[in-house]
Amino acid sequence: MYLRPVIKKSFGLLLVFFICLFSFSAPFQSFASFPQELRMFNGQQKTLRLAVPVHAKVMVKDPDIVKVNGHSTPSFRTDLHQPLAFHSGKIGETEMQLKLFGTIPFKTVKVSVIPDLKVIPGGQTIGVRMKSAGILVVGHHLVQRNAETISPGEQADIRVGDLITQINGKQLNDVSKVSRFADQAGKEQKPLKVTLKRGGKVLHKTLYPALDSSDQSYRLGLYIRDTAAGVGTLTFYSPEHQVYGALGHVITDMDTQTPVTVGSGTIVHSNVTSISKSQDGVPGEKRAHFFKENQILGTIERNTHFGIFGKMHRNPDFGLSPKPMPVAFREEVKEGKAEILTVVKGHQVEKFEIEIAHVSKQHAPATKGMVIKITDDRLLKETGGIVQGMSGSPIIQDGKIVGAVTHVFVNDPSSGYGCFIEWMLGDAGIALDRPQAESQKGELKEAG
Repeated sequence: MYLRPVIKKSFGLLLVFFICLFSFSAPFQSFASFPQELRMFNGQQKTLRLAVPVHAKVMVKDPDIVKVNGHSTPSFRTDLHQPLAFHSGKIGETEMQLKLFGTIPFKTVKVSVIPDLKVIPGGQTIGVRMKSAGILVVGHHLVQRNAETISPGEQADIRVGDLITQINGKQLNDVSKVSRFADQAGKEQKPLKVTLKRGGKVLHKTLYPALDSSDQSYRLGLYIRDTAAGVGTLTFYSPEHQVYGALGHVITDMDTQTPVTVGSGTIVHSNVTSISKSQDGVPGEKRAHFFKENQILGTIERNTHFGIFGKMHRNPDFGLSPKPMPVAFREEVKEGKAEILTVVKGHQVEKFEIEIAHVSKQHAPATKGMVIKITDDRLLKETGGIVQGMSGSPIIQDGKIVGAVTHVFVNDPSSGYGCFIEWMLGDAGIALDRPQAESQKGELKEAG
């Protein structure tokens, strides 16, 4: 009478046990990891393994785009215990379907073949000079007007981080012009009509300059800036597309921590003079100076979450090799040994060993694609780990560029984050997400 509930409970536990056992089995793990979408470069080969000991029918809509196990026919039978070998052909999209025993739908994989892509890895330390697309407000100050002190800018609701683009309807991209506007408006006793950008919105403000009684000059009560400069590392450049990518993270204003909107800018060669080593809790930095400043390497057109991008006019010197290198899709990056290219002294690029400790699955552009750890004893001795100015250093794995160094862990400077090269290529105008890409030719601390 009491035996039946015990039998049911035992049967349930046994069922759970077998389900758990099956979920950890090789066939289940292979099935779970088998992709629903496969991207390949033209002429590339890939191998996928299901490790299921059954026969199946393989059907490919267009064998000219991808051949499976060397077959040029739309369908054939195979043993799924053996790996499936894919060889890409012409550019386009197709589907491969697997049917168990020739009749039971088992798996459908979308296959995209895009034009072959190779770029030249960087590693060179570069000097960055950038002018914002307007005047950035970085602070307020008080103006002594007779017996009172005021900040006209603050009274006009102009805030830190605002980007002033026009005064009295005239485009503004040079701080030297602001004082002339203020002086003229003050003498004429007229307000300034200020157009600014804040959080993606365009706003209009009315600003009355105040006469500073100490020097009889008209002031706005604003601290402003229109330029940014520093050093970082070149990640890649493509002579074919005449574009480059560098840094791996956005350039922000040092006072407001807001991204700098690019008006214009250039990159030049830079020479590393010394390194302040990273220590726990204190990120180090490369100390460098610009040189060959009259030889502009390229222009800066965009400043995004993944670095700076623009046109490359001159191939940079001092690289390890000017030969183009294949790039990796984000799904090809794996945990294990890798290398970075960077400069620790002078301007000569060197290769150093690292470990990719973790890879994130990302289906849309996002930072923190991988966690990396410096394992090269010489680099650890020279720098203490990742230092500011190292951001943008290309990460190489299995002969492919897979990403770039972006951040250092403050409390463990031997480790940090990297981003996938795919996202940087996209911001440079080279997309890897569709076959039509060929038509597009033409507490953390940022690591630099």
